[in-house]
Amino acid sequence: MKRAFAALLCLSLSAACALPPEGTTEEDRANYDSAVASIGCTLQYESDYAPVELQTGLTREQVMAISNYRIALEQAVRTPEGGVRLTTGPCAPAA
Repeated sequence: MKRAFAALLCLSLSAACALPPEGTTEEDRANYDSAVASIGCTLQYESDYAPVELQTGLTREQVMAISNYRIALEQAVRTPEGGVRLTTGPCAPAA
């Protein structure tokens, strides 16, 4: 019964219950944020992913998993073209 309640609560608060991607650390996620900011805050094309992978040492799958994690936390958004744009830190929209 407690598990069902916890699951229901997580569903209603999905961003709060987002789990970091398996196999990544807090340092990996911070490095991801810095690397994405260094290329203009948007991951859209191959030319965007390659430098982020190189700067962080993460695989493409890990970069994509962190991107999805940031979206779940509402720290990033999907672009109309299907990419991802960070919306926090140096990538926060201008007021």
